[in-house]
Amino acid sequence: MMVNIHEAKTQLSRLVARAAEGEEIIIGRAGRPVARLVAFNPRQVARQPGAWAGRVQMSADFDTTPDSLVDGFEGS
Repeated sequence: MMVNIHEAKTQLSRLVARAAEGEEIIIGRAGRPVARLVAFNPRQVARQPGAWAGRVQMSADFDTTPDSLVDGFEGS
């Protein structure tokens, strides 16, 4: 459903209720979409710090920029 910005301002409570029920509301200005009103879905699983421990490895030179790349940016 698409509503203009004036209608969205005057009916915000109703539109939020509809979005909370799962409907997607597009807000437009001059007939062009500019925003989307959707239900907020909180993250279902709590983040576990260290979950990737031992699964990712970085090479010793991961932060070394190759000379060819530097030359490309500097125009050498």
